Amino acid sequence: MNPLVRPPRLAPGARVAVVAPSGPVPEERLQAGLDVLRGWDLDPVVAPHVLGRHDELAYLAGTDADRAADLRTAWCDPAVDAVLCARGGYGAQRLVDLLDWEAMRAAGPKVFVGFSDVTALHEAFANRLGLVTLHGPMAAGVDFIKHARAQEHLRATLFEPESVRTIASTGSALIPGRARGVTLGGCLCLLAAEIGTPYARTCARGGLLCLEDVGEETYRLDRYLTQLLRAGLFEGVRGVLLGSWQECEPYEQVRALLLDRLGGLGVPVVEEFGFGHGAGALTIPLGVSAELDADAGTLTLDEPALR
Repeated sequence: MNPLVRPPRLAPGARVAVVAPSGPVPEERLQAGLDVLRGWDLDPVVAPHVLGRHDELAYLAGTDADRAADLRTAWCDPAVDAVLCARGGYGAQRLVDLLDWEAMRAAGPKVFVGFSDVTALHEAFANRLGLVTLHGPMAAGVDFIKHARAQEHLRATLFEPESVRTIASTGSALIPGRARGVTLGGCLCLLAAEIGTPYARTCARGGLLCLEDVGEETYRLDRYLTQLLRAGLFEGVRGVLLGSWQECEPYEQVRALLLDRLGGLGVPVVEEFGFGHGAGALTIPLGVSAELDADAGTLTLDEPALR
């Protein structure tokens, strides 16, 4: 697995577009997030349908066509330097086949940020655009609005990426060791749902696979991991980073499952790395070469996430 193209870093005054590819966005949270971005001397612009609501499917922020048009238009706008998702939920997977990937590739590399359901778009951006993306807090997310660590780590990644080349967590080794590879991954259930779709990767060979999820019972996590194992995604993986398991069952149960399913891979595995749905989530670049030190709980990038 080779590293992907790194987009340019942001500078003061950069224009960032906020889009809603998934669930409905509460207006008060959107406004709070925009205030944070303005405080960073960014120029946030809100896509037309960010506050939209689907007439029949209440879990979607407007129709698929509208949400896809917002993302496509923002990405292809030469005045926009970055595209930030407002929130996750569900719906991003429905957009992948509606986007004009040729036009988006022609628009050139720029920063893309999101997590959770947005995992489907991270995978598509990697496979269709060959582009490094950021698994990080979203503009209208509770964590982004309320937690200084989430804000500061994303801000540093966007403006001063060399200052966060080593991402240090409070995590510990589930399986000790060091490994080198290219980062990939995201939300476990979305990675499982992507298997067999046109833009899904067939394996994580040469990769450092990042996994997290939210609100899942342990047997469901077992199902997702078992599906990925049987589908061959873990073949050739170099290491695994485990993020948050917010609103899942007690971590002792989740930990036992993770050890059961991942312990036989023979690669380093670090737990509680601090990305995902937990409070103060770290920003993890996807598509970069890095070294994982499971014992120290660190991920050291070969180069800054953004150039």
